[in-house]
Amino acid sequence: MQTLHIQTPLIESQYLKNKFNKRVYFKMECMQPPGSFKLRGIGTLCQEELQRGAKAFIASSGGNAGIAVAYCGMRLNIPTTVFIPSSSNPLYIDAIKSYGARVIVAGAVWDEAHQAALSFAKQHEAAYIPPFDNPSLWTGHASMITEAIEQGLSKPDAVILSVGGGGLACGVLQGMHQHGWENVPLIAVETIGADAFAQSVHANKLITLEAITSQATSLGAKRIAQKLMDWTKIHKIENCVVTEESAIHACYNFAREQRVLVELSSGASLSLVYDENPLLQEAKSILVIVCGGVNTFSMSTYS
Repeated sequence: MQTLHIQTPLIESQYLKNKFNKRVYFKMECMQPPGSFKLRGIGTLCQEELQRGAKAFIASSGGNAGIAVAYCGMRLNIPTTVFIPSSSNPLYIDAIKSYGARVIVAGAVWDEAHQAALSFAKQHEAAYIPPFDNPSLWTGHASMITEAIEQGLSKPDAVILSVGGGGLACGVLQGMHQHGWENVPLIAVETIGADAFAQSVHANKLITLEAITSQATSLGAKRIAQKLMDWTKIHKIENCVVTEESAIHACYNFAREQRVLVELSSGASLSLVYDENPLLQEAKSILVIVCGGVNTFSMSTYS
């Protein structure tokens, strides 16, 4: 079955090469049809559920994952319902509905919408499509590393990505290990107030945040996937927590350089290369996963 995601560009930053003498490559997952990397893993899982006989898709999401599920439902002609927390921007609802899916607002944060969606899926015997915690999602996301190598990328000195629930990180790590990148450090970036992964690593156990206080709501999972904690035992992962201001400035810098606007969650990982973060001091070749996200209009509130 043909994949639902597309091949995205791999772009080397001439600006950062000239300014910092580093080779920085952007994997432009922001160019996926629903606006984010989520389509890779969610498309993989939705197609698997379809082959297993699914008649309906149920999802929970802070935004981008729900949009990806709605897009898959439209492409596969499967009725789709997305549970979304009240903290999410209304533009997510509009985007989900644009693909013909039903939207139900449940709870104040994703974790509460997740529980409501699980219950609904069980009652209606529908396939539940989670946003980040599922092996099929990780397998789908791993394809971006395979794709980058096919596009000519040599093993970098570091890979940078943003972390919400951990699905992207789990998938990228899987892809890195599939291609012999076991010794390449992964730099996992979060914003203050949405830093469940950094806090969990510090405590050496899964931490559940009391609340999400960051405006980067796409990173707003109160608890990460256990699988990501498992990865910390076998792969070098550097945690980095940045301010919203750094993420905002990175979004503007990226827009000026690449003429592409991404949301705050994507700006978190981009901030490391534009701010020349000390974690990158020794790295000469860097891959940044530009995860994308549809909530770009919120940037105007920070201008």
